[in-house]
Amino acid sequence: MSASQQQTFRLYLLRHAQAGWADPGGRDFDRRLTEAGQSEAAFVASAAMNNGYRPDVVFSSAAIRCRETTKILLQAFEGAPAAFYLDDMYNAQPGTYLRHAFEQQDTSSVMLVGHNPTIEAVAEALLGRDVMEASIPHGFPTAGLAVLQCSLPTKSEVQAWRLIDFLTP
Repeated sequence: MSASQQQTFRLYLLRHAQAGWADPGGRDFDRRLTEAGQSEAAFVASAAMNNGYRPDVVFSSAAIRCRETTKILLQAFEGAPAAFYLDDMYNAQPGTYLRHAFEQQDTSSVMLVGHNPTIEAVAEALLGRDVMEASIPHGFPTAGLAVLQCSLPTKSEVQAWRLIDFLTP
């Protein structure tokens, strides 16, 4: 198979949009998007759709702010991809996110919707610190979407990944 015919795998890393503070006595898990956060999510969803950044499957933290961000994103796509809301992505280590992405054998693209610092750590694990600092020097803003790509079957090798795009509201 020539280089131009190589299969590629695309990983979309989306940090949830801006959320409000927890209600007094409330849980961090239950924080909702602010109006600004809803606008951020809609902007990034529209930009993703316009650029053809449509994942085959979406894995989202089950936290309310991630669910709301994911719902806005899915509304932008006709025939929305399957979405799964996972408790283990809340307060997770990067390995949990990577496991969800890499276990997908029959897909060419996966989106992870989650939290910082984990989203940023996943990007750094795949791209390397130098590329991360040069490409996203101020870290992941809310509703930031990193589009990463690698040639299959080398998903777990840092050198195989490239940052294709980084969308922000």
